[in-house]
Amino acid sequence: MAEKEYLIRLGDRARKRHYHKTDKGQVISFMVQLEVEAEAGVWKPVIRYDCAHDFAHRDRYNAKGDRDKDEMALSYSESLEFADKDINDNWDVYRERFLRGEFP
Repeated sequence: MAEKEYLIRLGDRARKRHYHKTDKGQVISFMVQLEVEAEAGVWKPVIRYDCAHDFAHRDRYNAKGDRDKDEMALSYSESLEFADKDINDNWDVYRERFLRGEFP
């Protein structure tokens, strides 16, 4: 089994946390999360894609910590690819919505 984990600064007050584990080339576990620095040194999740609870899904958070969950009808590999692309392409919009107190 192979595991990869990294943290990438995306811009001002935003970073992406990425983790995935593969077995024989198949993704068996993953988590991709956009985090925003809500105040000095305090990082909060904004949007997280993962496979906790044995299904691929997306959790969206607002600044109060409220969460909503959407199941993804994709394989873990497809969900991981989608999550990376979505956060890379839309992190700045998600950050601004979060900082305004909205769901991204």
